[in-house]
Parts: sequence; C-alpha cells; structure tokens
Amino acid sequence: TNEAPKTAPPAEGFMTEVAQSKFELLIPVYDFGCVIIEFLWTLGETKKMNMFQSINDAMRIALDTDDTAEDIAFGGVFRCTMGLAEMFGKDRVFNTPLTEQGIAGFGIGMAAMGHTAIAEIQFADYIFPAFDQIVNEAAKYRYRSGGIFDVGGLTVRSPCSAVGHGGHYHSQTPEGYFTHTPGLKIVMPRSPIQAKGLLLASIRDRNPVIFFEPKILYRSAVEQVPIDDYELPLSKAEILKTGKDVTIVGYGSQIYILEKAIQIAEKNIPGLSCELIDLRTILPWDVDMVAKSVNKTGRLVISHEAPQTSGFSAEISTSIMERCFLRLEAPIQRVCGWDTPFPLVFEKFYVPDAIRCFDAIKEVVEY
Repeated sequence: TNEAPKTAPPAEGFMTEVAQSKFELLIPVYDFGCVIIEFLWTLGETKKMNMFQSINDAMRIALDTDDTAEDIAFGGVFRCTMGLAEMFGKDRVFNTPLTEQGIAGFGIGMAAMGHTAIAEIQFADYIFPAFDQIVNEAAKYRYRSGGIFDVGGLTVRSPCSAVGHGGHYHSQTPEGYFTHTPGLKIVMPRSPIQAKGLLLASIRDRNPVIFFEPKILYRSAVEQVPIDDYELPLSKAEILKTGKDVTIVGYGSQIYILEKAIQIAEKNIPGLSCELIDLRTILPWDVDMVAKSVNKTGRLVISHEAPQTSGFSAEISTSIMERCFLRLEAPIQRVCGWDTPFPLVFEKFYVPDAIRCFDAIKEVVEY
C-alpha cells in the first residue's frame, strides 16, 4: 500500500523498540548553528510516511530536479522505486540484468559520463560480487585520473541489517568492509525524515556514496516527513538525547535498541544521565562531536549489528581513545553482533539487544 499506517507496527515481534520509540517527542540537538535552526522552522507541509515511502519520495525529487538522473524500474524487493518508471519514463528509470558487478559497473560508467546514477543492490549481502567495482573503480576513479574524471554522481542504495528471519544471506550489515576504502562515503539513516534528507544529500554529493537502508524500518518506522525538497548534512552526527554520564553511539536501526537500553539504565540506576548520538554518516564520521561528548561524560558505549572484530566500533573506539584518553573514566565498551555467520534460528540472539546494551552501560558506570 502507498498509505502509511497510523502507528508503526511491530516487525513480526522482532525489534519492537521501533514501534515503542519516543523519538518523536525528543528535540534533536544540532551543533552547527543557524542552518538547522532555519531548517526546523521551515519544514513546511508534512505527510505521514514510512521509510520506504520517504526514500521513494527522495528519488522522485532527485529525478525531477536533475535531468541526468537515472534509476532502476522494478521497485525492488521492497518496492522503493515503485511508480518512478511510469512518472519519468523507461529511458531514465529501467531494470538491469541481475548481476551485482554489472549493476555497479554500469552505474560507474554512467557517472563517469556525467550522469547521476542511482543503483540498487537488492540485499546488502549480495553487494560482494560488486566489491571490486566499488572499491577499486568507483572509489579510486578521481584519484587515479588526477582529478580530471570522477564518478561522483554514483549512489548505491542497498537494504541491510536484520529482520528476524533473514539468516546469513539476508541479514548482514557490511558497512565495515567499505569503511576501509578512501574515496567512498557511507550513510545509514534511522527514520523516514532522516532517510529522505540524507538520500537527497547523497545523490547530490559529488562523491560515490553507499546508502545502506535498514530494511526492518521500511514499514515499521513512520514520521511526519516534509513533502518539499530538503537535504540533511552528510558527515554530521546528531545528538538525540543529551546526558552527562555516558556517551552512547550507534546508527541505523540499532538506535532504537539503544533508546530502550537507555530507558532501562536510567530507570535502574538512580540519577544516571545518558547521551545518545546517531552517527548517520559512517564514513567520513563525525569524530569531533563524539569526542566532545566523551570529554564531557568520560564514558563511551558503541553498538552496531555487524560483528565486533574489525567492525566500525573498533575505529570509533581507537579514535576516541586517542583524543580523550585522559578524560576516560572506564574502558570503552562495544556491543556488536557475534563473530559467527549470521544464524537463522538464533537471529534474535545474534543482534545486540537492549539488555546487552544495558549491561555495557552498567559496566562503564560502575567501573
């Protein structure tokens, strides 16, 4: 259906924190002056959308405002591009053969010729056949030509993360593989408003961007989304909740788990005040905002769905240790997926839940 539900439904009993979120009652704290204050006051008319609708709306605006923009036609497994071919024609919105290396290569070629190419890898788990094209071609094209050529018009969208029943081929969160590659930008939104603004910014950014979309949020995350054209800044984190005792960092759907963990922690530990930061852009990430927060709180907990070993939490942990060592009151805690293949029947035990995150918060507070 194209109509958003009145409330965000639980995702088949998995990650019900999305439906219970109180984020709409929170006032985000931005740290870059009057630009966002102006944005907050000029949102204009809004419409209730879930995340797949807001992504569809972002691509509609991108195609409408950029005559060189091209996209896929089928709508994908999750129907995010549904209706765009009828609106803009099959010369601009079209299907490709189902070959990930070919999809990425085709997008790179189009972008190299000056087009704005929006490619989709249907599941992030299947992005690996395109890995060489992305990290050896797209990421290096500008550098190897000495700035003469680039593929900055390329955006690769890909549904990612767990849904409770996807198993080892439909639940992975592979952002860590790409964060090792200079020349790429990597973005992961947590909600419909964020998805629309960040996707438009990604499409218009003159660098190749991988835009990971937590698929469990497609129909379970619902917000009043501005219908007008707007962008949210890349590489700028967002403070969702201010606090003085612990800094908690995450991104994507894991933000809702962390919100629940904070509620448990502040209820069970009298006087505790947690600060929650959504990275939004994973590469390049907003190290300054996180360091400023940790210098205030002295404690840091990081959580993501990807495995812990060589996960992006390791980069965050090291960077903050280098900048905040003398202010740290406890070892940095990482709460991540286990270092195993993503298990089907044990998926709910694999993904970091609110209790594991609460235990990490409790450990750094009581250290």
